[in-house]
Amino acid sequence: MDAEGRATFVNPAAERILGWKAEALIGHNIHLAIHHSHTDGSDYCVQDCPIFAAFRDGSVRRVDDEVFWCRDGHPVPVEYTSTPVYDQGKLVGAVVIFRDVSERKSAETRLRSTMEELRQALEQVEHLKHKLELENAYLQQEISEGFNSHHIVGRSPAVQQINYQIQLVAPTVATALITGESGTGKELIARAIHRASERNQRPLIRVNCAAIPPELFESEFFGHVRGAFSGAVSARLGRFEVADGGTLFLDEIGELPLALQGKLLRVLQDGEFERVGESITRKVDVRVIAATNRDLKQRVEQGLFREDLYFRLNVFPIRSAPLRERLEDIPLLVTHFLKATCQRFHKPELKISLAQIQRLQEYHWPGNIRELENRIERQVIVSQGDKLILDDLPSPASHIEHPGQSSAPCLTEQDCRQVQYQATVDALRKTGGKIYGEEGAAQLLGIKPTTLASRLKKWGIGKQVFSAQG
Repeated sequence: MDAEGRATFVNPAAERILGWKAEALIGHNIHLAIHHSHTDGSDYCVQDCPIFAAFRDGSVRRVDDEVFWCRDGHPVPVEYTSTPVYDQGKLVGAVVIFRDVSERKSAETRLRSTMEELRQALEQVEHLKHKLELENAYLQQEISEGFNSHHIVGRSPAVQQINYQIQLVAPTVATALITGESGTGKELIARAIHRASERNQRPLIRVNCAAIPPELFESEFFGHVRGAFSGAVSARLGRFEVADGGTLFLDEIGELPLALQGKLLRVLQDGEFERVGESITRKVDVRVIAATNRDLKQRVEQGLFREDLYFRLNVFPIRSAPLRERLEDIPLLVTHFLKATCQRFHKPELKISLAQIQRLQEYHWPGNIRELENRIERQVIVSQGDKLILDDLPSPASHIEHPGQSSAPCLTEQDCRQVQYQATVDALRKTGGKIYGEEGAAQLLGIKPTTLASRLKKWGIGKQVFSAQG
């Protein structure tokens, strides 16, 4: 081109790339013909054109990220060099050498797209790895805490009612609220619901709401990205993400601070949340089961619990009955705990007498099933021989709420002897006079056979009388 920017020569390669014939370009301003606009279609000012700059200041210009416009109006990615031309020391124009880099640009675009897909795939793999590690940690915790057996032990009307409610709510996605005193097995009910649901292939994630510091609430529930706050050296999944597709068990929900209840309500209502430190809204599919030993309705009235959150949680209420309301389940519970404890402590299986069972049923169990299980464990450790002895069990009178005001008359020494005598006679009658061995009267009474024989001799009772009756 000449010093005015008009084309003076166009070779066949340029004709092929641009779709222009040489005669159509020669004599015309080359910038206006093929370099008039940027890639985005905006005007390209001629004063900014590198091609023209070459013969204005005599410098060589190399460009690799612009487009030339074809005759049909579509842009072609090019890289070009504009070299000034001198004639006898005078700048007379420039030579522009360019090539079509469409394929290279397409390859670069594909490479960037592939790299982005790979980055996202690696991020997803890391996400899934972290999620699986957390799920595995929860499952290991379940195993260590003995939750590999989820069935609820008992045949009492209270247990039958609980099992019936579990069968009703488990197949649904409804939120369940389990209420009851501490130690009644609320978590076991939650696990039974999860196990009977269609979500049982995913883990049940437990959150103790009372144990989470307020400043870590959002991070624990919703997760955070790296650098979200001091100490966040890596990204972390929240409990809702880990429980996605499964069940989230919110234990001790009544202890959740009022200021944090609104944040929990939003994700329960919409299934949406954001990790701490990012603005991306994430959706999860989580079935929620909550449990509390508090009277939430009373806490609502006291202004300590949000009413809308209470209604959101109390879709399907289940009451976990205290052990004193299901004393008939104690024999089954004792058998269950005794077998499990002996296996866990690697001890031979112990036996328990009917008299000991009766003593357990006379106690009111303020600590409920947890207290019963702990007492069985303690006695398994200290028991010698093949029998479980509950020597340290408080007497029935020890649970009177107002000591000294009992309406029951005190037993005299004569009364106690009479009770002992009658219990012995009843045991002999049940066993047909058998004193020793399995299912003998001594075993039923929870005493040594020699002790029983001594009492019979003292009272002048012959076991033959009862054998004859059998």
